[in-house]
Amino acid sequence: MSKAETKRRILGPLIPRLTSLAKKGPSGWMVIIGTIIVLALVIMTAIGPWVTPHDPTKYHGPIRTPPSLQFPMGTNHLGQDMLSRILCGGSLMLQVSALSVLVCFLIGVPIGLFSSYIGGIFDRTMSLVIDAIYAFPGLVIAIAVAAMLGTGVVNMALSIAVVYIPSYFRIVRSQVLSIKELTYIEAARAAGAKWHTILLRYIFPNVIPSIVVVASINFADAVLTAAGLTFIGLGVTIDIPDWGWDLTSGRALIASGAWWVITFPGLMIILLALGFTLIGDGLSELLNPKLQR
Repeated sequence: MSKAETKRRILGPLIPRLTSLAKKGPSGWMVIIGTIIVLALVIMTAIGPWVTPHDPTKYHGPIRTPPSLQFPMGTNHLGQDMLSRILCGGSLMLQVSALSVLVCFLIGVPIGLFSSYIGGIFDRTMSLVIDAIYAFPGLVIAIAVAAMLGTGVVNMALSIAVVYIPSYFRIVRSQVLSIKELTYIEAARAAGAKWHTILLRYIFPNVIPSIVVVASINFADAVLTAAGLTFIGLGVTIDIPDWGWDLTSGRALIASGAWWVITFPGLMIILLALGFTLIGDGLSELLNPKLQR
């Protein structure tokens, strides 16, 4: 297969979809711009280990060297190349965010579905527990859980998931409470459909659009929360390239004039969070007819 045919196969289905989104107005453009930002950073992180000019974990020059031709983004207080750390540093943040969203989906969505459909004491108990978690500031809960579990990608993801599971539960529960009273659900019950069939075939597909919006916004929040955990020392160690850790170490170097150590990782974190936020806000408007009007 030639390169031209490969490009046509990839871009053929993609271009009409992008054109369709662009016709949706500002909300469509928000999704397009957000997707471009996120994909660019994901690709940069994926190819980072193969294109870095230096090993991001080793000493390569004088400490706190300002941006130059040899080190375009300077070096940090350990003499590590900031450009190399920027190219590789998004991997951990993306892993933590993706894993936390997956955990939230696997726990929050089923609980929300079963609780709201079954109702009764089980629903009231789950709502009480979720509301109790939701009442606390999210970052405080994440810090407490991360302090108990320790450092590492999985522990960071679990501590963030605890914060956002209530959001999935509340959204799914509110949707199911209104959907299960609709006429076609009553018709399915009258026809003898099992409860799990009603949940999975008739209710869950109608909840998916709301879950997608919550998940995209959850990605943005997870990025910022992961950076916050690393900032206070509950993330990873210096031997692992990470934007959050560079942000932490750069804070202490501002007084010495080494502005580049904190600026470039901070911009990466902002861009990644902005990309997911644009996708979430755009999808929220596209999938909600009332907002479109």
